[in-house]
Amino acid sequence: MSLLRHVPFLKTVFIYSVTAFGGPQGHMGMMVKTFVQRRKDITEDELLEYNAFCTMLPGPSSTQTVMLIAMKRGGVPLAILTLLLWVFQAALIMGAFSFLILHLESMGLKGNKIFPNLFSYVQLMSVGFVCYAAAKMMQTSVKYLATASIMVGSLVATLFIPSPWVFPILLVLSGIISNFSNNRIPTPLEKPKKINWMHLWLFALLFIVAGVLSYLAKLQDWHYGRIYHLFENFYRFGSIVFGGGQVLLPMMVYQFVKSRNPVLTYGQLLTGYGMVQAVPGPVFSICSFAGGLAMSSYGMGWQVAGCLVATVAVFLPSTLLLFFFFPIYENLKHHVIIFRALEGFNAAVVGIIWASGIFLFQSIAFDPKTLDFEWSNLVIVIITFCLLYFTKIPSPLIVLAWLLLGWSLH
Repeated sequence: MSLLRHVPFLKTVFIYSVTAFGGPQGHMGMMVKTFVQRRKDITEDELLEYNAFCTMLPGPSSTQTVMLIAMKRGGVPLAILTLLLWVFQAALIMGAFSFLILHLESMGLKGNKIFPNLFSYVQLMSVGFVCYAAAKMMQTSVKYLATASIMVGSLVATLFIPSPWVFPILLVLSGIISNFSNNRIPTPLEKPKKINWMHLWLFALLFIVAGVLSYLAKLQDWHYGRIYHLFENFYRFGSIVFGGGQVLLPMMVYQFVKSRNPVLTYGQLLTGYGMVQAVPGPVFSICSFAGGLAMSSYGMGWQVAGCLVATVAVFLPSTLLLFFFFPIYENLKHHVIIFRALEGFNAAVVGIIWASGIFLFQSIAFDPKTLDFEWSNLVIVIITFCLLYFTKIPSPLIVLAWLLLGWSLH
């Protein structure tokens, strides 16, 4: 019955899940607008802290961040319900798309031409959300020369070092730098958080069992052995991927396209990756698409099973690790070293978000045919930023407006 009092929060999560475009960077802008400013579930400092912590864990950082917001309100049960709501619609859309792409290919059509008009302005709008998140967070997290230097350094490093490992390295370095400050004293911890070791043991057990079953399925040539391979592949991805859904693409290319027995084509994977950019919710939902296609040769029922298994497998390890490590982090952050490091973490995250906005804009700012700079694209970003920063228009309405404008003008 205690979960009933969280129904308004869960409704907000659902609305957020169907309007959160732009990947983890765009999601941050909507989190600020939705959970910080409108609902006041957390403060901007807490949101930055949660995001910095999740960046140091493998898996989808925006998913883990929204789960931590839920954990603050209602513990692990509410976090699990939030995860299901957040993932459901994106996984459903991408799973259904795995069926649609096969139908289109059988008709000789290309899946990457689906609904091109409707999503014309979505990426540009997402850049506006990214800039809004960075600007708002900068107000509270970048107050001194040291934090400004950390922000600029993180921005430059993110722009010029093309590796997902740059994120955890930047956070560690930023925490070390901010420890040279001695003007802050941590708030004493009243009661240490309980650490549940079951989550870590379950994570390790599933990792081992998945590997053993996949090996036996291959060794003994089980008829439906691919479903065991699928769980092992995506569980492993969810356990080791740092840097978001973008890092999944090369892993899936190696695993499913360039393997000895390929189950996907490069074109199919790129089509799914393009589609997931236009779908609200976590970028990791591309796994639903890939899992469905990988099992499609066994029939429709197995294709549905492939969508489900891939989705569960990729989100499960990061969830278990989050539940295990966050209480440890909560206990440690009240020590002086960790407490002082938080200021550096927050400033680094702001720099990373600014860099993400620049990356996103660079990829869509130029005309693909003439390579000329499109000033109209910059105008769309500025309009989105101003609507978010200077008005109280709800984020879902801004998203809907750009979708309708794209559909009507093209």
